Amino acid sequence: MKFSWLLFLCALPLCRAAAAPPQPLQPLQPLLDAVPVGGTLRLAPGVYAGPATIVRPLVLDGAGQANVIGKGRGTVLSIATSGATVRGLAIAGSGTTHDGVDAGILVAGDDNRVEDNVLTDVLFGIHLKGGNRNRIAGNRITGKDLPKPERGDALRMWNGRHNVIENNRFVRARDLTFMNSPDNRIVGNSFADGRYGMHIVFSPRLVVEGNHLEHTGTGIVVLYSPELTVRGNYVAHALTDGGGGLLFKESDDALVENNEVIHCSVGLQIDAPPEPVGVLTARGNRFAHNVIGAFFYGESGGHRFENNRFENNLTQIGISAPGAGSANVWEGNYWSHYQGFDRNGDGVGDTPHEEWLFADRIWMETPRAAWFRESPVLELLDFLERLAPFSTPHLILRDLHPRMR
Repeated sequence: MKFSWLLFLCALPLCRAAAAPPQPLQPLQPLLDAVPVGGTLRLAPGVYAGPATIVRPLVLDGAGQANVIGKGRGTVLSIATSGATVRGLAIAGSGTTHDGVDAGILVAGDDNRVEDNVLTDVLFGIHLKGGNRNRIAGNRITGKDLPKPERGDALRMWNGRHNVIENNRFVRARDLTFMNSPDNRIVGNSFADGRYGMHIVFSPRLVVEGNHLEHTGTGIVVLYSPELTVRGNYVAHALTDGGGGLLFKESDDALVENNEVIHCSVGLQIDAPPEPVGVLTARGNRFAHNVIGAFFYGESGGHRFENNRFENNLTQIGISAPGAGSANVWEGNYWSHYQGFDRNGDGVGDTPHEEWLFADRIWMETPRAAWFRESPVLELLDFLERLAPFSTPHLILRDLHPRMR
């Protein structure tokens, strides 16, 4: 018995030590203030307290072992200068207000580099505000665990030019947003679990290439942004929040090339211009297993579709009304349901491929009827229409030289 009491008394100091309050974190701001212009701050492994602001050109290097934790209010780390580098940090703990754009990192200058950082528990990930020629590369960003409408953007760019957004990984956020930001490059990024994979507004001449967008409500939405290059992207499982893989509205002279759009509500949707000018060129793309392969809303169009693959979409081509997309040019595309032959073996169908509207014009012209799409009743009606039309079918397109494989 005496031995047990002795053990209990010896353990009391340990219990008191465990219950002691945690020591405050070392603030990062004084360390930054001590670095001269052009100097380097290599943080020792550990945890540092934010928020903090970089106000002169310098290098802040966490070497993958330093953590900066915000106080749950505002932005954790702000770059309010030009020519700074931030790399190798783990950043967490931003605020939760959308009005203040509470972010992990704010970049409000030119020629900065933000590379190889890990951001978690942040409302907005990286916010570029009025900055040019910045490089955002190799970062991993995971937003706060909130419903989609309450999340912030994994990356938000406003009024920036000639920035490079490259090889970042974004998870659990609302959108990737580019507003009033022409002439930027968005290359090799991935984004999953969001609303809009990319939301591009009033931002002409962007290069969007080699990105991987999956399980977002909508893939890439382009509004009022002409002369875009959208090349080599993979967009999959965009079935809600508008549900399109690639959507263009009044964004002329775009090149849409070698993209793969899989299992979306609409593979490609275009608000066609009223005249065949300012056309979009789509070539070498694959639209497969979507509800609608391509959809045209509005006027006659005048776009060019060359060497694309339309594979096993429930409806290959949809239009808002007869005449929409009627001026589009189709040449050398592959159609999985083409019913012609290739008797000379040159890889091109002997007869043109045609898309007609039969009973499906009901739900295309009356959107509320789309609920019945692919229903047995509408399928039967479509079969009877094709067998013995009781109304004049409408020709959507004619591809004179369809590919066989």
